[in-house]
Amino acid sequence: MTDAPLITILDDEPEIRRLLAETLEEAGFRTLSFGRATEFEAALRRTAPDVCLVDLSLPDRDGLSLVHRLALEQGASVIIISGRAEVQDRVIGLELGADDYIIKPFDPSEVVARIRARLRAARPAVQAGRIASFSGWQADFDAYTLRNEAGDVASFSHAEGAVLRMFLESPGRLITRQQMQETLGGAAGESFDRAMDVRISRLRTKLGEDPKNPRLIKTIYGAGYIFLGEVDWR
Repeated sequence: MTDAPLITILDDEPEIRRLLAETLEEAGFRTLSFGRATEFEAALRRTAPDVCLVDLSLPDRDGLSLVHRLALEQGASVIIISGRAEVQDRVIGLELGADDYIIKPFDPSEVVARIRARLRAARPAVQAGRIASFSGWQADFDAYTLRNEAGDVASFSHAEGAVLRMFLESPGRLITRQQMQETLGGAAGESFDRAMDVRISRLRTKLGEDPKNPRLIKTIYGAGYIFLGEVDWR
């Protein structure tokens, strides 16, 4: 079981932690559970989880700021599990870098399905490289960095990286919103669409794109997106 994906659970409710841990371990995952953000962050310095389940209502830390830091600094997928059901909360969580948002109360089997979807989305394609070169840029999916010809480096989040890899693996092909949702996982709807808009906008900014006339990630209105650069993987 040492090769099983590691899922960390951060929730201040002991019953929720127990339910999630038992369900996930029965599904073949390894788990680590934490009731406070300080314990969780200390553990992250010693181990690298595959997926982080994070509640927003924590006793010692703002959950949204923690999600944002995880998205920028950790290679794990981040799934929010929260009782906050308002659309604005879901949108903010996804905009800050979370990969998915599950509302309490939840069906444990749904959590398992969402985690498996995130792991599939994060898994590299067969023989796919970890570094892609295109149009004067180099994307490193191990370091989560973009480097231009001048040597300037910008970091991208795990969620942004999933979108970027999707484009780089299908240059010159139309990618519809439905295909994005199927590939990247998450529930379709307004919050997913808004999150994709934000992630694509951030990628364009990091790639130095003109927002009014981007040359690499083109919007085909009413249809989807096309990546126009030539890509070399290694």
